[in-house]
Amino acid sequence: MKTATAILAAAALLGLTGCAAAQKPSRVVSTPEGALMDADPDLAYAPGELTPEQIAASTRDLMTMEAMNVFRRFPREATDQMVAFYTEALGLRSLRPIQLTASQQMLLLGVGRAQIKLSAGQPGNRTYSLEGGPKGGKGIRFFTLTYPDRATVLERFSAAGFAAPQFVDQGGGIEAALVEDPGGFPLEIVIKPGASPNGNDGVGVGINVSNLEESRAFYREFVGLDELPTVQDKLLGVTKYPYRNGETTIYLYDAGDNDKADTGSAGVQYVVSDAAMVEAKRSARGIKVLTPLNKLRGFDLTTVWLADPDGVTNYYAQVGPNSRTARSAASQ
Repeated sequence: MKTATAILAAAALLGLTGCAAAQKPSRVVSTPEGALMDADPDLAYAPGELTPEQIAASTRDLMTMEAMNVFRRFPREATDQMVAFYTEALGLRSLRPIQLTASQQMLLLGVGRAQIKLSAGQPGNRTYSLEGGPKGGKGIRFFTLTYPDRATVLERFSAAGFAAPQFVDQGGGIEAALVEDPGGFPLEIVIKPGASPNGNDGVGVGINVSNLEESRAFYREFVGLDELPTVQDKLLGVTKYPYRNGETTIYLYDAGDNDKADTGSAGVQYVVSDAAMVEAKRSARGIKVLTPLNKLRGFDLTTVWLADPDGVTNYYAQVGPNSRTARSAASQ
């Protein structure tokens, strides 16, 4: 991760952003799920439009939601069981799905202000390796959801036909259990007295990293999340380094030398006011692009998909006034 001084110097040297992007012809790219996007170079800021100070700052001030969305890709044959698990066993509220393509839906689940997005199918341009659970490899290894009482959770799992979670005392009146969704992805269920029902306190995202200092710098200095005190997770036996935006917390930890990576099963989405500004900040730091700055056809979204130091998708989405998200917010 470059220092702020180096970023300022790089920005000035490169003409303050966008040179490379502006020289490329317009082209069509696609999301991993096949939705078409226009990667028009005119979407980027022109050289000289931004100051070095703007480029050197984190992306935090661009975020328009006090939370982050997360997404989860799973084997298509598990769709019915996945819906039952997340809506019936976990009790998350089902929202109207998004039709990405003629054959591809994104199922949406409400968690407080944010969403868990479920997508059937595992595109071949990502890697999938969930064996070994939270300690079995690098990348996003689990989500955390919090509930106020154990009895309600156990009741729901039983009624939905899933095995009962086995809770472990975490101290301070808090219990936790590790379960897997029908696609093999772990979830840590935490029981905390006073928590909101139905997981509505938000989502935790557990990322097993290769280099703690690099990953901490990425989420603190580039993304700009709040750095919180470390947490000892007795259930997983790891020290977690939390980074938060409102209701969503990313937990970084290092569980050892198993370097088998999963870059496809899950990712993080930030809703922002200016995706082109994110691209400018990324360019100055040399952060890897997964999908270039683009306009998503039919959705009035401008997005850029980036990778953290372990290849975890950090997906920035600028919501336009004609998007479904904007129309829904305006009607409330």
